[in-house]
Amino acid sequence: MADYQTIRPSGQTAGVGARSANIDAGLRAHMNKVYGLMSVAMLITGGVAWAIGTNETLVQQIFMTPLKWVVMFAPLIMVFAFGALINRLSVAAAQLFFYVYAAAVGLSLAFIFAVYTQTSIAQTFLVTAIAFAGLSLYGYTTKKDLSGMGTFLMMGLIGVIVASIVNIFLGSGALAFAISVIGLLIFAGLTAFDTQSIKNEYIQHAQYGDQDWLGKSAIMGALRLYLDFINMFMFLLQFLGNRE
Repeated sequence: MADYQTIRPSGQTAGVGARSANIDAGLRAHMNKVYGLMSVAMLITGGVAWAIGTNETLVQQIFMTPLKWVVMFAPLIMVFAFGALINRLSVAAAQLFFYVYAAAVGLSLAFIFAVYTQTSIAQTFLVTAIAFAGLSLYGYTTKKDLSGMGTFLMMGLIGVIVASIVNIFLGSGALAFAISVIGLLIFAGLTAFDTQSIKNEYIQHAQYGDQDWLGKSAIMGALRLYLDFINMFMFLLQFLGNRE
């Protein structure tokens, strides 16, 4: 895990102390930007999902026709495209892509307003927000190196994605329950892991002052935490949501 608090040679205490203070201030600003971008994306997702999901006609036109497959898989395709294109995009273009992606996710999640009561959706969102805040705070403040969790969590994530796609066609209730439990645990771990990774990546690169990298890094960090939150919410909704 990155650590900028190194042993200071004699005569360099003031200089190193000032640099550490600058990194601390920059890190706080960077994390605030990450959470700010994520929050805007969440508002976009929630707004689109609510606007479409509470319109019975639109729900039927989208989710009761073959168009539902386009809506369901478009966000997955977009997130892989985003990762491939991020280095070619400007900071402004990357941010716009992120917000368009958030809107696409909102469209794909609109069905929840036709399936679950709005009260249970709001309650699940609140529970998710509290859990996310605690896990992210742990990832930011802990001195424990969480990097060893990365490979295990990513392998589990791939398994959950594959199992979820397979279960679209199988429709197994038992498999769906297992996916929800395992997926919830994986994204809880990823929330802490990703928060620490975002923090460490900033510390490692802050000395170079590359504003373009910092801008894109904040967007990618926001995307990672956004995905953690959305997936935790959806898995929790399987347990806490009351169906219409």
